Amino acid sequence: MSCIKSIKDRSEQLFGKRSGLLTLWQDIADNFAPMRADFTTIRNIGDEVARGLMTSYPVIACRQLGDSFGAMLRPSAKEWFKIGTNRPDKEDTVSKQWLEWAGKFAKNVMYDRRGMFSRATKEADHDFAAFGQACLSIEMNPQRNGLLYRSWHLRDVAWMEGPTGSIETVYHKWKPTCAELVKLFPKTVHQKVREKMVKEPFAEVNVIHCVMPSEDYAGMEGGKQFRQPFVSCYIDTDNDCEMECVGAWTAHYVIPRWSTVSGSQYAHSPAVVAGLPDARLIQQVTRVLLEAGEKATNPPMLAVQEAIRGDVSIYAGGITWVDAEYDERLGEVLRPLTQDKSGLAFGMEMMQDLRTQLSDAFYLSKLNLPPVGGPDMTAYEVGQRVQEFIRNALPLFEPMEQDYNGQVCDQTLELMLHASPELRNSVPKNLQGAEIRFTFESPLKDAIEKIKVGQFMEAQQVLAAAIQLDPSVALVLDNNKATRDVLGAVVPAAWLRTDADAQAMAAEQQAQQQSAQLLAMMEQGSVVAKNLGEASPTAGQGGAGGVL
Repeated sequence: MSCIKSIKDRSEQLFGKRSGLLTLWQDIADNFAPMRADFTTIRNIGDEVARGLMTSYPVIACRQLGDSFGAMLRPSAKEWFKIGTNRPDKEDTVSKQWLEWAGKFAKNVMYDRRGMFSRATKEADHDFAAFGQACLSIEMNPQRNGLLYRSWHLRDVAWMEGPTGSIETVYHKWKPTCAELVKLFPKTVHQKVREKMVKEPFAEVNVIHCVMPSEDYAGMEGGKQFRQPFVSCYIDTDNDCEMECVGAWTAHYVIPRWSTVSGSQYAHSPAVVAGLPDARLIQQVTRVLLEAGEKATNPPMLAVQEAIRGDVSIYAGGITWVDAEYDERLGEVLRPLTQDKSGLAFGMEMMQDLRTQLSDAFYLSKLNLPPVGGPDMTAYEVGQRVQEFIRNALPLFEPMEQDYNGQVCDQTLELMLHASPELRNSVPKNLQGAEIRFTFESPLKDAIEKIKVGQFMEAQQVLAAAIQLDPSVALVLDNNKATRDVLGAVVPAAWLRTDADAQAMAAEQQAQQQSAQLLAMMEQGSVVAKNLGEASPTAGQGGAGGVL
């Protein structure tokens, strides 16, 4: 007996609780993400999605924030994550080499063009910026030789937190075609779907994909216990058919959230908190300014009714017929209406203020490194500006590294460990049973590390002044460790020797120096002895003669 009814009932409950958010998400999408503006309306292919917008500035501001996530957190040109463990004391040379290899292996899996990682994360980044949450799925591809990353519309996803506050249960409404469904589940698809595929292969079927903890599934009527931590079920709700129900090693979906409020498992984005009122207002102000500009370039006209003999033509080459007997001294037959344009400048200032407020709402003013350098700027001033940038950007990006990138990396490696015998069987004995942990590299972290360079130079200046007063102060600073930390901030780690290699080379150099000194002393001693030997007979004769 399956859990079809229980899954359908829980799905209706979760989507019902979330229904109040659809209106808000629709409003956000209308102003910031028109391509996603089909939460409460139906969009057809070819519809102009931005028809109601007078200016695209709110859309551009939100897009810039979304683009910054990938640029700051996942720069493809560098190794933006590294793999470690919770047992660094067990990480010998072999273990470190394997961790480095595993990190490169995971990145190659991510950026395989068949996996669509870059496309999926870009779409998810923009959803995250606009709505404060996104839905990204990670699964084995149909060929079982790699992973497939996809971003899903928030309209079709509902979730539930576990006891720890993390998202453990996800329900995803999906509408595959009959042909697609038969290809994915050739043995378990319902017979009605097979029959329909013959006549209507592109007809859609309503499907629910749910992922939940194994213990929750076992507690359902008809459920059973799986040894994996999660259960993945595909249900054809049109025909009440369970097409697949298997154990899963991961939660399948990654749902990063921006800012949650106590009592709610759905998050809020900057668009909700600060951007939406300004976005509405900027559209209205733009409309007024466009009308004012149109009146300025094509003003309304005044005409003398008795003088005009036909239609008025204000176009180039147009002719307006007037009464020949009209006396021009009585005034112009056709003239622009005098208008008060004093409010136009105020409207432009208001528009600029709104743009600035929208930029601040989406942190755009804090995402760019302030201008540094110049002949009049000291190193201290440069350091202060860099530190200001870090203070502004760190609260924005640091939580995302763990809640977003961390989940993506965890699920990627977990899936590959169970799917790839090469990776699973190569784990060193020291690391078996250890917990994998990820550390992330980013331009923000690079800026933080480069601060060490300025601190090191400042410390050297202070130390040089102190040594003049007391030479023993030179022993306070561990120059070897300080230099290594500073070099690690400006050069790749592969360029640096390990502590063991550096100590071995230092010992070898010291031994060579001692050997050279000893050899020099021996040579000097032999020369002295030779000189003494040559001088002793003369000295003996001179002495005897003297005595005599």
